[in-house]
Amino acid sequence: MSFVELCGQDSADRRAACAALLRQIEATGLEQIRLAWCDHHGQMRGKTLTPRAVPQALQDGIGMVSTILLKDTSDRTVYKVFEEGGVADLPGFEAAGNLVLLPDPTSFKVLPWAHKTGWLQCQTWFQNGEPVALDTRRLLQQALQKLAQSGFTMACGLEVEFHIYKIAEDGWSRALDPEQAAWPGQPPALQMIHPGYNLLSESWSDMSALPLRIVQDTADALGLPLTSLEIELGPSQVEAVFDVTDALTAADNMVLFRNGVAQALRRAGYHASFMCRPPFPNIMSSGWHLHQSLVDCETGGNAFSRERPADGLTPNDAEFTLSQTGAHWLAGLFAHAPAMAALTVPTINGFERFRPNAMAPQSVMWGRDNRSAMLRVVGAAADAGNAGDAATRIENRLGEPAANPYLTIASQVHAGLDGLHRKLAPPPAVTSTPLPSTLGEALEALRTDTTYEAGFGRLFTDYFCRVKRSEIERHALAEDKVDWQKREYFSRI
Repeated sequence: MSFVELCGQDSADRRAACAALLRQIEATGLEQIRLAWCDHHGQMRGKTLTPRAVPQALQDGIGMVSTILLKDTSDRTVYKVFEEGGVADLPGFEAAGNLVLLPDPTSFKVLPWAHKTGWLQCQTWFQNGEPVALDTRRLLQQALQKLAQSGFTMACGLEVEFHIYKIAEDGWSRALDPEQAAWPGQPPALQMIHPGYNLLSESWSDMSALPLRIVQDTADALGLPLTSLEIELGPSQVEAVFDVTDALTAADNMVLFRNGVAQALRRAGYHASFMCRPPFPNIMSSGWHLHQSLVDCETGGNAFSRERPADGLTPNDAEFTLSQTGAHWLAGLFAHAPAMAALTVPTINGFERFRPNAMAPQSVMWGRDNRSAMLRVVGAAADAGNAGDAATRIENRLGEPAANPYLTIASQVHAGLDGLHRKLAPPPAVTSTPLPSTLGEALEALRTDTTYEAGFGRLFTDYFCRVKRSEIERHALAEDKVDWQKREYFSRI
């Protein structure tokens, strides 16, 4: 029995997709195929196969050491896997045994920046054919299945801010000097691609044209729905905006975009960083704004859009713009925002973004077309007997661009579903409650949030909190906090 049969993934459609993939690999003369998987931090891991190894990998997967799932952001294994009882709460991870990476043949891409190289996305399984419950893509799939049971699918649009730097001449000399190797290592020496503080500047856009063209060409070649590239306010800061897709595709696209543009830019002599606040003076924070709405499975319509005007309401009332379904969803996001912060702002650095006059949330608040609010309601209200805006949506401005996309979107689904099921009503737009001010506070909120415990499973929430606390503990011990963030985040994220 093949592994694909053992884990219940064999089907006529998959066999046809595998056959088509193998024909494509042969016809295009590819020489390497990367099998990639997104870890709990949102970073890509994987192995590179020769073409002759691909047919067996499609049927039986490939082995991957299980400790990959147990590492913090420095790549240190948090659990004592070789000690008796060291992973007692995580069955299947004893003694650093293998997991199985099984490729999805329909995910195949030819990488535009790498010579004769293809790419396949994988998910993780135990060797006995059981799914790995800690796989974050699977956690999102499970959340979306629950959403479908309530009669909805989810649509998402992405706005991603990040920084691009030019690698200075001989910039890698220090970072790649074996005499200066460390865990983690230093980033290369860099220069900015534009001086900043000239929002949407056409001049700075022209100055940054070469790296932005690489970003665009990479996204286009990967089939990503990129719609615009913009100069953000901060030095060397840019933003990429993507068209609306279904939720799982949006998460896959975010993973592929970050991984792809970082590699393509590095080959051209640039360093892309999705760290929220790179460790330089006068920097501006980067956010990840997640636009979301629900699609009614029966009608195909936007379930957040009002069909008729609401009587006696003002713009400070959610149902002035949102349908009742949208208002309940908004209330769920509002109710679970403190715990949500741990999943959407999962680094110590990310909490440095929440500061006055930064167009970043400082509290849990919603507002109608208000960019200072955590939850921005966007859309024209239904009035004068006309139906509302079909593009009505909620923009969650909480996240940082380093966050794991599967956990970020799954956190919206579980919170929103709780609002729907309990028919929660959001407070007026002027109402606010505090956000956690540190990653530690956010983890404590996650640990005590019963909706997320039920949605993600206690196994996952305990595991996630333990891994992230290792990060917090090491940061607390660091004598030079700036250097720690350069190595921990900026050189790797």
